[in-house]
Amino acid sequence: MSVSMIANSGISPEDRIIDIGGGASTLVDNLLSLGYGNISVLDISLNAIKLAKKRLQQKAEQVEWIEADITSFKSSNTFSLWHDRAVFHFLTSVEDQQKYVNILKKCLNKGGTLIIAAFSLDGPSMCSGLKTMRYDAASLSRVLDTDFSLLEEVTETHITPKNVKQKFTYYRFVYG
Repeated sequence: MSVSMIANSGISPEDRIIDIGGGASTLVDNLLSLGYGNISVLDISLNAIKLAKKRLQQKAEQVEWIEADITSFKSSNTFSLWHDRAVFHFLTSVEDQQKYVNILKKCLNKGGTLIIAAFSLDGPSMCSGLKTMRYDAASLSRVLDTDFSLLEEVTETHITPKNVKQKFTYYRFVYG
């Protein structure tokens, strides 16, 4: 779903992409194989980053790896595409959500693409022992504010390794 939305965004392989919480995800593998070459992966877990680097072997050198908490992330770079699959819904306080949005606005180019996948309204209220937020397009748009315009929305049922069904919705916004 993420790869499809990234393709729908129309960004070029040279544009800067950041994947928030992408440490152990295989999205970076897919993007590299599709010719995208300006990728940053941010994760709070150094272990997740190490696993991804090991999996990618020499290709890992083509990626900027960032170990950081997104609510305190600072970057000298800006990005054409910001991708977040399953980080934002773990930010349950208004304060952390606002920190995230402020950082997002500093890091995403005007006209850039924001892709967020979060638990749907009928998704789980807990995941991995942590409370989560659940969103529909209207509630997510309120948190992001009027600087973001929704372009695409797709819901899917994710099956966890423990065979649990979780409803996710992927949103693609344009900034500015």
